Amino acid sequence: MRAIRVASAALLGVGALALSAPAAVASGGGNITPFGFSVMPSTIAAGGQVTLQLDRDSGGCTGSATVSSGVFDTITIPGNRSSATAVVDWDAKPGAVYKVTFSCNGVSGSTDLTIATGRTTPTTQPLYPDRGVHAGEGGSVAGFDLKEIGLGAALIAGSVGAAYHFSRRRTGEDGA
Repeated sequence: MRAIRVASAALLGVGALALSAPAAVASGGGNITPFGFSVMPSTIAAGGQVTLQLDRDSGGCTGSATVSSGVFDTITIPGNRSSATAVVDWDAKPGAVYKVTFSCNGVSGSTDLTIATGRTTPTTQPLYPDRGVHAGEGGSVAGFDLKEIGLGAALIAGSVGAAYHFSRRRTGEDGA
């Protein structure tokens, strides 16, 4: 009977550990950089304005970064900022997918920007202010933090150890 309890506790612990693996590790390669990046929105009409977001919280990009694409001019994001805006060329082909490359500290990563059908009116105001709170950045894959992974692994190991301890503990009914 005890073997069943120990085996089920061990399987629960291994299952929890396997399911808590971060997406960056589970992706198996691909476009991994020491810094996170994104283009918002990822689908835009020709002439529209996109925000180029750079995640500097993880420390992977400390200096200025350059963002280039065949659909807008090369943009430089200074070291003290996390985002910039770019206006998509009016002659961008609707339905086409363009590669947007972020480069910082000698490391490059890219993502796709899709051109939607239709056109937008040119904007003179930026969509997002230059400074302000960084709301909504949680849950991004780019925040690969070894301290958090270590703490999670320690919590899982502790729960497996506690389950093993309680399954091995004798009660007064065992007659021992």
